[in-house]
Amino acid sequence: MTAPRLVYAYAVARHTDALQQAVAPLVGVAAAPVGLVRPTRGRDPVAVTGPVPAGDFGEDALRAHLEELPWLETLARTHHAVVEAVARHTTVLPLRLATVYLDDARVRSVLDDRQDTFLARLAELAGRVEWGVKLYVDDAALQAPSTPDDISPGRAYLLRRRAEQHHRQDAYEAARTAVGRVDAAAGPHAVDRVRHRVQQGELAAGPGTNVANDAYLVPEEHAEAFRADVLRSAEGLPGVRIVITGPWAPYSFAGLEQGAAQPNEQHGVRPAEGPAS
Repeated sequence: MTAPRLVYAYAVARHTDALQQAVAPLVGVAAAPVGLVRPTRGRDPVAVTGPVPAGDFGEDALRAHLEELPWLETLARTHHAVVEAVARHTTVLPLRLATVYLDDARVRSVLDDRQDTFLARLAELAGRVEWGVKLYVDDAALQAPSTPDDISPGRAYLLRRRAEQHHRQDAYEAARTAVGRVDAAAGPHAVDRVRHRVQQGELAAGPGTNVANDAYLVPEEHAEAFRADVLRSAEGLPGVRIVITGPWAPYSFAGLEQGAAQPNEQHGVRPAEGPAS
């Protein structure tokens, strides 16, 4: 007896003649083949999907799995790999991680209901990619110099606290200056920007403290100039480090959070590290 299956959806995409051939060799979530679901009328847009076991991706099971970091990391990496592979051949609207439907008919219904919306957004994103820009303040810049040995412990404590406060103020002022410079450098190249929450704990790619975590939507022809100008923007600001990642599919700009799935058929979190999450 065949185990119950659900449909995992990776993205909505523009159909191209090469797309079916491009997805044919892809292996996605749950080691399942990747395929396409088309709308009822026309061939655009298509949903990039694959079958997954209901035992792992049903609502209760999925909720439990999303608390398991190794399982979640594997899911995120596989999801991201499929989206990026498709993005090399066409414009995509990435769906949230762990978007699951009951069957192809439900996926097709969403494509039919939102066909015009999807096509309009795909047209807006054509030829544009996402770049992530993270700013870090080096931990050393937050640490005050040692106090003299020939003063009382109480005075040493007060001096140390005052020095730490000044150092932190200076470091974060430099970071604020860097944020402004990055925005100014990105402005001539980017057509949109999204600010994400700063990353902490295991999500923070140290060293240093993450103080800004932004995504920029950039036309492909501006990519090199964008990268060069943003990196130069932090020059002369000691203790501030810029990390640029990309280009990615436009995860932060897909605009599909509302209505992308029917009630109780979408469970989602952003990929752990792909774009600027």
